[in-house]
Amino acid sequence: MNLARLDLNLVVALRALLEERNVTRAGERVGLSQPAMSAALARLRRHFDDELLARNGGHYSLTALGQVLLDRTSTVYDLLDRLFSSQASFDPAHEQREFRLLASDYAVAVFGAELARTVHESAPGIRLRFTQTPTTVVDDTGVLLSAADGLLMPHGVVSDFPATDLYEDRWVFLVADDHPDVGDRLTREDLARLPWVTYQRTYDAPAVRQLGMLGIEPRVEVSVDSFQALPLLVAGTRRIALVQERLARLLAPVAPVRTLAPPYEAVPLREALWWHPVHTHDAAHIWLRETAAEVGGRIREKAE
Repeated sequence: MNLARLDLNLVVALRALLEERNVTRAGERVGLSQPAMSAALARLRRHFDDELLARNGGHYSLTALGQVLLDRTSTVYDLLDRLFSSQASFDPAHEQREFRLLASDYAVAVFGAELARTVHESAPGIRLRFTQTPTTVVDDTGVLLSAADGLLMPHGVVSDFPATDLYEDRWVFLVADDHPDVGDRLTREDLARLPWVTYQRTYDAPAVRQLGMLGIEPRVEVSVDSFQALPLLVAGTRRIALVQERLARLLAPVAPVRTLAPPYEAVPLREALWWHPVHTHDAAHIWLRETAAEVGGRIREKAE
């Protein structure tokens, strides 16, 4: 296939046809007449040597190839949209746009809130949208980054994409204030025998992997999709939970729990902002990364 001879408008038509599964509705969606959209469908069928839309009674259904192309087309469309919306210059004080960042609730609480305050003061027309990081982030990093403006994620989970380091954090354990079996410190034996509350995400693996290397297998009693829920699930129980120290300090008023140092040399967490290479030289994304680095610097200074 010669990409230079491909009409990129067909990507727009293909996405509309596959999602609407109706020529008339697809045309209305992208501003084409019914004959023009029918002509686009004919060109697409010739290109792929496949019907894409097959008549099934009174409606159309996707062929096997059409089903495969459905997700791919959406990803390509988003990537092309971001590519062609790149800017040579960016004035944050006057621009109107939205940045979508993939992040855990930990990253939003510790970093995102400070970033939002900074953006509010210096760029009133800029909107931030934080979206929960999908569990597929390790396997589909490129696809996810192509549809977002950045990913807040510690080192050691994803790789092979550009990143800006933000700050470091330490791991601590949460235990109930009135825990009957734990005094001023935890032992490795405590980690093996006590029930756990864990954050149920694939990218929690670095901390869990370290425990595995020490021969400790957490006895998980409760798992949850929110770091911020951990104190509530520890309070008043015999459970323990591994959590980031910065978040533990923020959540101190939430529940009657206390923090204890790990009974081993825990590898610190290095939070970073990751992005798709297509954004590397875009002025708006350069501003976003510089602002993020500035916020990360302030967070580091607060700990010193």
